[in-house]
Amino acid sequence: MDDIYLGLGSNGERQVLRLGRANRHGLIAGATGTGKTVTLQGIAEQFSLRGVPVFMADVKGDLAGIAMPGSPTFKHAASLESRAKELGIEDYAYSDNPAVFWDLYGESGHPIRTTISEMGPLLLARLMGLNDTQEGVLNIAFRYADDNALLLIDLPDLQSVLMACAENASALSGKYGNVSKASVGTIQRQLLAFESQGADRFFGEPAFEVNDFLKVDEQGRGMVNVLAADKLMQSPKLYATFLLWLLSELFEALPEVGDPEKPCLVFFFDEAHLLFDDAPQALMEKVEQVVRLIRSKGVGVYFVTQNPIDIPEKIAGQLGNRVQHALRAFTPRDQKAIRAAAETFRINKDLDVETVITELKVGEALVSTLNEDGSPSVVQRTLIAPPRSRLGPLSPKERAVIQSVSPFDGKYDTAVNRESAAEVLAQKAADAAAAAQQVEEQGEEAQRASPRRTTTMWEKAGKAAAGAVASSAGAVIAASITGKKSRAAPVASGVTAMVGSIATSIGGEALGRFARGILGGLLR
Repeated sequence: MDDIYLGLGSNGERQVLRLGRANRHGLIAGATGTGKTVTLQGIAEQFSLRGVPVFMADVKGDLAGIAMPGSPTFKHAASLESRAKELGIEDYAYSDNPAVFWDLYGESGHPIRTTISEMGPLLLARLMGLNDTQEGVLNIAFRYADDNALLLIDLPDLQSVLMACAENASALSGKYGNVSKASVGTIQRQLLAFESQGADRFFGEPAFEVNDFLKVDEQGRGMVNVLAADKLMQSPKLYATFLLWLLSELFEALPEVGDPEKPCLVFFFDEAHLLFDDAPQALMEKVEQVVRLIRSKGVGVYFVTQNPIDIPEKIAGQLGNRVQHALRAFTPRDQKAIRAAAETFRINKDLDVETVITELKVGEALVSTLNEDGSPSVVQRTLIAPPRSRLGPLSPKERAVIQSVSPFDGKYDTAVNRESAAEVLAQKAADAAAAAQQVEEQGEEAQRASPRRTTTMWEKAGKAAAGAVASSAGAVIAASITGKKSRAAPVASGVTAMVGSIATSIGGEALGRFARGILGGLLR
């Protein structure tokens, strides 16, 4: 039980993925129809059995079958059972796995939401395809929101802040830099297009807590978190940006663990090339940094893609565990990919890797994983072990039954709309209109004598909450990817900072520190 059984090598040796080296990341590659999905499913269910939670994107809709046991009546059951017998798996039996279904759109699983602040200006800029000038304006909008205690939770909040920036462009230019109304208009149009794709449902509250991906069931099996991505793949940039955001959130939230006996989470990134398509160099460097460092948080990242050259060299060099299914040499690019794949393996003098890659049958792969001392094993042609769960999609009724017993039933399903930037700016506009009307009707002196419509203390408290910044190294690095200033728990950090500010206003710094300490303990 100290390793993941991948299959039987042509030399008669068991090919395994060692749990203690599973956080060193990996690659599952191969042409369409060569068995990548089946390999991924088999590895995922073995991780779950060993108490390791798993996250994987279900791009084609068939990975959800991992929640149900396989069946002798399945049309390929004879092939699976024959393969198990060929590999000497004496205890082979069909079994299910504890699964939780997620869906950004909330249709085929629990919705996953985040706030605009948590996504950050850098990822949003990439998502909307903004140029450098437009990205600069978006950064100014975020800074303006932070400095004015405006919570950016959903798309209407960001639209309201952008409108405020455009209306006050001259005043803001002296403090933050030039704010072009044309750039603001472009960003707003992109947000409208973004919203028309259904992305507005991704932003809001309750915001997703990444620790919910790290659960085990009552039997000690790791939960398999399946993201319904078949519809999401129609917006590939949203898909890639979401997964990059999720990685940065994990990096920020999880503690340093070094090299654990087993990972705390294994993250499968299907259609991985989408992460790198059209990505600017600065973002590529941040992705490389997170992939390199998240290993020390106990997270293993496994890229799943058709072509191994889709993964940039600096990132591919960090992928120590490799399962390479067949590639086809139809084009010059295919031939380049074959040569590149062959050169990444530790040489096996008995195996012509470059030739074998094109000859592999469905369910066969070239396998090389990390040994106990961290060195890569010699590549072996391997018959891949069959999974024990269902190969294929679930029916809507089966999915509904599994969702009904989810440990997160009711936690994320109902959206919450609390007061944030859109409401605050609308109220300020209403206050300004009322003040103007009062001046017109009663005169300026009467208006000046009227009580303030905004309490200074709460403005000061809100400003502290909006500007709260985490100080850990993980938060700093994750923030460099997203461009955000505040942490992943806006309610907790906001309340803590707000109470601290109120206490400071009333009773000085000592009382402020005391209140923050109490609230911090309660909200931790």
